[in-house]
Amino acid sequence: MATLIRIEGPQLGPAPVKASWDAFFSMAFRPFYLLAAMQGVVAILAWGLGYGGTQALPSFLWHGHEMIWGYAGAVIVGFVLTAAATWTGQAPLRGAPLAGLAALWLAARGALLAWPDSNLPGGMLSALFFTWAALALAVPVVRSRNVRNYGVPLLLLAFGLADLGFNLAAAGLIDLDPRHMLHVGLLLVATVIFFMGMRVIAFFTSRSLKVPQVANPRSIAALAIGAPLLMAVMVAGRGPAEWICLLGLVGALVNLRQLLRWWHPQVLHQPLLWVLFAGYLCAALGVGLYGIAALAAPALTGAALHSIAVGGIGLLTLGMMTRTALGHTGRLLTLPAPLGVAFGCLVAATILRIAAALTLPFASEALVASALCFAAGLCLFAWRFGPWLLRPRADGRP
Repeated sequence: MATLIRIEGPQLGPAPVKASWDAFFSMAFRPFYLLAAMQGVVAILAWGLGYGGTQALPSFLWHGHEMIWGYAGAVIVGFVLTAAATWTGQAPLRGAPLAGLAALWLAARGALLAWPDSNLPGGMLSALFFTWAALALAVPVVRSRNVRNYGVPLLLLAFGLADLGFNLAAAGLIDLDPRHMLHVGLLLVATVIFFMGMRVIAFFTSRSLKVPQVANPRSIAALAIGAPLLMAVMVAGRGPAEWICLLGLVGALVNLRQLLRWWHPQVLHQPLLWVLFAGYLCAALGVGLYGIAALAAPALTGAALHSIAVGGIGLLTLGMMTRTALGHTGRLLTLPAPLGVAFGCLVAATILRIAAALTLPFASEALVASALCFAAGLCLFAWRFGPWLLRPRADGRP
């Protein structure tokens, strides 16, 4: 299966060193990776240190929304809009349209805080952000007749629709539990993780280790992505617990099987690989645990959700941001020194947050420590990559 996003090998030469808006808004990964990392640091520290949310989105409703549709949403949009240039052979979204999309994402974050007694202004802007991003992706995909990726804009629209549903439910305008809509959002992100992982993990493993690439049969890929997607629909529609459990177990087992097929012992010696395997593993385990919790063990719900949220989203996004940003800024695909520590911080954050969700005796301390570790990992990414994302490619290429 072809890769989702091509990483060009660097051709090192004289590199312009001056930061510029033209460079920053030349491809979507640049503003959205940096904005996501900065927002993630602020949002997770605020939550871990006791910020109670707003009147309209109190407590974990604000926290969940901002990490799912704020942080994860920015990374996903930055990734797929960058990948679209590879899929279609057409020019990427850049310049003023890209700056406008980034401004809309920022406006959605600000509106939730500027109108603390109503989440609707921020919620509408957030849903509009995903709609705009989906249209920006759909235009080159449809124009180039890239049939294989017709479903990706629809997945972005589904993510935006879940965002809209959450905000309408939180405002009391529709008869849905906003807590369940947070679950739907996480399951949709898990679906995106499986989609991206199916496209890139075997490819990256083959390229890095110089081993044959493991093929992903279409039927298996469809099941690995379709089961958690249908599970999210079931949760949104209050479907039978038996079906949610079955879909969760199927999604987990199929994706765990894929991880085993892709695995090579040398992965452990390649941080840019093992972080992707670890994130994918956490997402798969979280989906399976959520299914079990829905039917027979509600106490596992928190652990399931945070296996996806901290382990799946945190590790996978940090790993993908690191690898794709290295390749697309014209640098060698070797891990910059601080990012090894950043990956370790995210592993620690995952373990600590799951421990807190299981209400162990040190749960409150573990939650704060997890937030600090998560923020530290993103802060290291922003510190190392921020200057590179603001500057032209190191190899002098366009």
